[in-house]
Amino acid sequence: MKANIYKGKRLLLKRRRRDAMADADAVDADDSGAQKRKEMADDEGEAAEGEKCCLISYAQLPDYLKDNEYILKYYRADWPLKQAFLSAFRWHNETLNIWTHLIGFFLFLGLTMVHLNGVPRVMDLLNNFTSSFAMAAVVNASDNNLDFFTETRTTRSSEIFDQVVDQNKKTITREAISSSGGAAARWPFFVFLGGSMFCLLSSSICHLLSCHSRRLSTLLLRVDYSGIAVMIVASFFPPIYYIFQCEPRWQFIYLAGITAFGLLTLSTILSPAFSAGGFRNLRVLLFLAMGFSGLFPAVHATVVNWSEPNRNVTLLYEAAMALSYLIGTLFYLIRVPERWKPGSFDLAGHSHQIFHVFVILGALAHYGATLIFLEWRDSVGCV
Repeated sequence: MKANIYKGKRLLLKRRRRDAMADADAVDADDSGAQKRKEMADDEGEAAEGEKCCLISYAQLPDYLKDNEYILKYYRADWPLKQAFLSAFRWHNETLNIWTHLIGFFLFLGLTMVHLNGVPRVMDLLNNFTSSFAMAAVVNASDNNLDFFTETRTTRSSEIFDQVVDQNKKTITREAISSSGGAAARWPFFVFLGGSMFCLLSSSICHLLSCHSRRLSTLLLRVDYSGIAVMIVASFFPPIYYIFQCEPRWQFIYLAGITAFGLLTLSTILSPAFSAGGFRNLRVLLFLAMGFSGLFPAVHATVVNWSEPNRNVTLLYEAAMALSYLIGTLFYLIRVPERWKPGSFDLAGHSHQIFHVFVILGALAHYGATLIFLEWRDSVGCV
């Protein structure tokens, strides 16, 4: 009897031990299955994200991203914001659009920092440095004036010496004006630099992140258009302010006029009705009208300062600026060279990239003219 009871207890313990092991195996199997399902889900998520961040063709684009039918491939569409941001370091049909204006932004940022840190002192140092070479040339010429061309060399040395002295006098005069508080105001110059940086940076960000969503694309396009208008208006401030500094009435008329024109243009292009792609040519015409409105103060300034020695140099700079903007706009409108051979310029060489390059060249030409205006007003002042 006792043996049977003992045997029954042993069988019961074995059965419980076997059931416990089976339960443990089932739990392990469930955990393993869950882990596998999680890994599969992660793999599927990564695959879906990778598929979502691939480059597509023009035919696959959503309507809000369709702009240039002659660029056929290498588009981004509906990318996550992080991936869109990192795409600045990937190769696609917007890469050069991003970097042309981003490099331009850093270029003008560097120019701004240089001027904030006192570029006039740097320029004077360079002038003095080059003048020392001219003085050395005078000494060398004077030491070697004992041959057949003695009189000619001495005369030439005197001319060089007079030029060096004249240049140093100009530098001293400019320093005296600056130290006495008579230097021209710098804020119009920095308005131009700031407007240029805003335009270039907003353009670069627009090209970088517009592929994220329709809502963000619409917002960034409006900011991009605003940047163009701001840059045009800001470009008027240095020449008008410095040229008409002694004639406040004309200074106010021209600056108020271009500012009002800019605000009117902004209100037009930012309205939902005119933000669509179908009004592309209208926006270009508005920007061109803003630029050509500068002919009125330009002609006025040329007539008033007809005898000014720097007139031709500044006109050359401003003509280079206008020509650069016009050529760039022409490429933007007619969409060449991709129109001639669709698909061949998808990554590099298409019209919008060329347009960006000419915008930077035009801004640099205007920067050169602005430096002349600023230096001229510093040295002349108002009589």
